[in-house]
Amino acid sequence: MTEFIEDAAGGLPLGSLSARQASADVADLRAGIDDLAGLVAGTLGLPKLLTEVSTFAVRAIPGADGAGVTLLRVDRVDNMVEALAASAPFVAEIDEIQYVTLKEGPCITAALERRTVRSGSLGGEKMWPRFGPRVGRLGVHSALSLPLLLSDEVIGAINVYAHGKDVFDEHAAELGELFAKPAAVAVHNAQILAHALALTAQLQTALSTRPVIDQAIGLIRGRSGRSAEEAFTQLRAISQAEHRKLAEVAQRIVDEAVGRARARRNPT
Repeated sequence: MTEFIEDAAGGLPLGSLSARQASADVADLRAGIDDLAGLVAGTLGLPKLLTEVSTFAVRAIPGADGAGVTLLRVDRVDNMVEALAASAPFVAEIDEIQYVTLKEGPCITAALERRTVRSGSLGGEKMWPRFGPRVGRLGVHSALSLPLLLSDEVIGAINVYAHGKDVFDEHAAELGELFAKPAAVAVHNAQILAHALALTAQLQTALSTRPVIDQAIGLIRGRSGRSAEEAFTQLRAISQAEHRKLAEVAQRIVDEAVGRARARRNPT
């Protein structure tokens, strides 16, 4: 990765950039990627890790005042966002406008079209006729959105914002793309771990609640003479009608049975 960065730095279009500034930018990028390599997803959890990645992006991409990282499902047009994090409150506000209020903006475009998207004048941006002016009125005028690509899959995007106009040039975009490659790997690994931990928790809950559900099924069968399948269907119907979890309904049935048994043993 270090050689890759150095090769890319040598070919970066400097334009009005001095060699010293270009070298400093690449040093910041390298530091940001080193920070990514130091992340341990298991100790941070997914939300914290996404926040850390957004903070590293601000350091790695020249001109950035704030950044956000979003996990997306591009096959869900109405509800694309799985998780998001921001390095600053103003970024969280912009993402709320983009994903919830308007459902348009640079991140959505970057993810759907699988390409880097940038704007230097959001207030007059024709790509997002509602989002651009809304964000421009907040005093944020430049945006750079980088899709997080893993093979051919889009797993999310990094959104970078600046208050000034025309902040993100090709130089910033190329550095951002270099940062997005390892960021995609770090985010994807954290996502896999988070899903595995959630599944483990679900299985543990299922195992802990299975005995009480079996007891409730046995009580229903004893009272009604129904089969185990019919008793479970009745238990599930009660759960749905009361909008309560199956285990909660089962526990209530068992508790009520225990209460009646105690009352018979100790009549007042």
